[in-house]
Amino acid sequence: MSIRLIVVSMAATATLIAGLAMASPSVEDQIKARQSAYTFMAWNMGLIRAQVIDEDMPFNPDQVRAWANAIAAVANSNMSLMFGPDTVQGTGWKPTRLRPEFFEDMSRTGEIAGNFIRQANALVEAAETGDPAAIAAQVRQTGEACGACHRPFRAPE
Repeated sequence: MSIRLIVVSMAATATLIAGLAMASPSVEDQIKARQSAYTFMAWNMGLIRAQVIDEDMPFNPDQVRAWANAIAAVANSNMSLMFGPDTVQGTGWKPTRLRPEFFEDMSRTGEIAGNFIRQANALVEAAETGDPAAIAAQVRQTGEACGACHRPFRAPE
């Protein structure tokens, strides 16, 4: 995947998110947007993992940097706009798995989200080194930050 395609994808995602925010998005649109954002980040994480952890793909530092930047772009995109209180129930591309506990202690939720953003940004920094071991270590840290939200706030499938 070329850097240009990544940039165009990120711009399209940002435009979608901005458009949704301005249009007072429906519950369904908020759920679809967040499901899409998380699927996109997971896809990019999987590609990085395939190169630096699983070694299913040859290591290409340019690709890893692009994928890390895509993850950080979404993480830094004010995803809170996709989490209206009414989105605990409803369907986007599929039924939401968001638990009501997400809204019970917003300072805790904010801390978890802030840590995810920091870890996503640190993934970009690790990718910039071009060191597969450093990137692998940060992939694990970023994954742990994802799980820190999933465990308390996402219902199992």
